[in-house]
Amino acid sequence: MAVQGDVMEAAGPYDRAKALSAFKLGDITFYWITRASAISVLLILGGIIISLIIGAWPALKEYGFAFLTTQRWAPSADPPVLGALGPVYGTLITSFIAMLIAIPVGIGIAVFLTELCPQWARRPIGIAVELLAGIPSIIYGMWGFFVLGPFLANTFQPFMIRIFDGVPILGTIFAGPPSYLSLFNASLILAIMVLPFITAISVDVFKTVPAVLKEAAYGVGCTTWEVVKNVVIPYTRVGVIGGVMLALGRALGETMAVTFIIGNSFRIQGSIFAPGTTISAAIASEFAESDGLHQSGLILLGLLLFVLTFIVLACARLMLMRLETKAGK
Repeated sequence: MAVQGDVMEAAGPYDRAKALSAFKLGDITFYWITRASAISVLLILGGIIISLIIGAWPALKEYGFAFLTTQRWAPSADPPVLGALGPVYGTLITSFIAMLIAIPVGIGIAVFLTELCPQWARRPIGIAVELLAGIPSIIYGMWGFFVLGPFLANTFQPFMIRIFDGVPILGTIFAGPPSYLSLFNASLILAIMVLPFITAISVDVFKTVPAVLKEAAYGVGCTTWEVVKNVVIPYTRVGVIGGVMLALGRALGETMAVTFIIGNSFRIQGSIFAPGTTISAAIASEFAESDGLHQSGLILLGLLLFVLTFIVLACARLMLMRLETKAGK
């Protein structure tokens, strides 16, 4: 027995060292795999930026800053006249209107699902919201073109035009004639498309609110609206804003659904019922037939969209950092 104990004691340190060495090797391998994955993201992002700059350089050299301030888009003219003002305007307006519609509706659905909805109805409504996120964008575009566009042009738009006719500013914004293809139609489709992102993320962060906080608020006599306004929203505002910014990024870059129903007009008009275009729609509709300076101008539009999206997401990140810092204080 003494001999066996001596042998086990002699083998013990060797086994532990071997096990520690195996653990160390696995840890190092895991570290380098995750590091390589992170670096690959930066390499891919850098490659995209470099390729966009190279492709856009001829148009950038030809037009310079005037590319941003010119409304006319005439690639067949001699020489070609290319201006990004129309697509940039359409991108910003459609995204703004879409978020104006989707944010209150999406947060409202999330509040209903977490605070007011009967237990038996939560799962069907939640599944319906998730299904909206899974529908391909081209299906949204076809539905908007064949169903939503005619309904808006024949019913909603004439009603709004009559109401605001002669009203300063609003009369211009809601001016006619009604159209199947318009900035408003595209904005409404975008709102429906980004709604699941806002709702799903809001539901998840609302569920993180400690029950004791809500119970305390109800205990002192607060209504459901007061609990949501004073407890749920302040506690989860960072997550809600993150979901809104994710949806905004989707709205800025959506292509096929918008191309179907926006009208692809480079003219800037005051009415949201007028046709327009966005950066992504312009690229999708013209890139296949483009070459030379025309193609370079479309690539420059893509670079502008990349920069615009980056600025929006950077501002969102700064806002979230400030909110987190304020909450920490």
